[in-house]
Amino acid sequence: MSQVASPSDTLSQRPASHKSPLDVQGGATPAGEFLTFRLGAEEYGIDILRVQEIRSYQAPARIAHAPPFVKGVINLRGAIIPIVDLRMKMNCATAAYDDSTVVVVLNVRGKVVGAVVDSVSDVLELGADEIKPIPQMDCAIDADCITGMGSISVDGRERRLILVDIEVLMGSVDMGLVEHPAP
Repeated sequence: MSQVASPSDTLSQRPASHKSPLDVQGGATPAGEFLTFRLGAEEYGIDILRVQEIRSYQAPARIAHAPPFVKGVINLRGAIIPIVDLRMKMNCATAAYDDSTVVVVLNVRGKVVGAVVDSVSDVLELGADEIKPIPQMDCAIDADCITGMGSISVDGRERRLILVDIEVLMGSVDMGLVEHPAP
């Protein structure tokens, strides 16, 4: 059964010993709690255990020669963190920055990174039966960061989520934000 909680409730109440469903050896079914957010018309979900906080958008300081999806850096309580526009990173249509635009501050492989999204919806708990594998497609899309498709019924309407492994997405070579081990 799906449960809906507010992001602040879940962030403050999660047990420190709770392991991410994506940490399970062999990539077992990614059941667990997901922060849901919008990029354009699509709704996405990421493992709530990677979320440090949610902030309103503030214009970052640009960095020379950064890829277009790296919007710059902000000072977060004394720490300088990079800000990545997920709309641009995931090739979504560019959206205007408005009052609902937020930055999801993530802890990815020990690094803090901000991700710009159109809006944050809520936190959903998905069971294994509510998550389906992504379809196999013979085309040039990179689906390595997509772990599955969530499908739940909330208040009589079906919600479909694209579940993203944020560590894979933020750890990609083009990001340059996360150190990679030497070959």
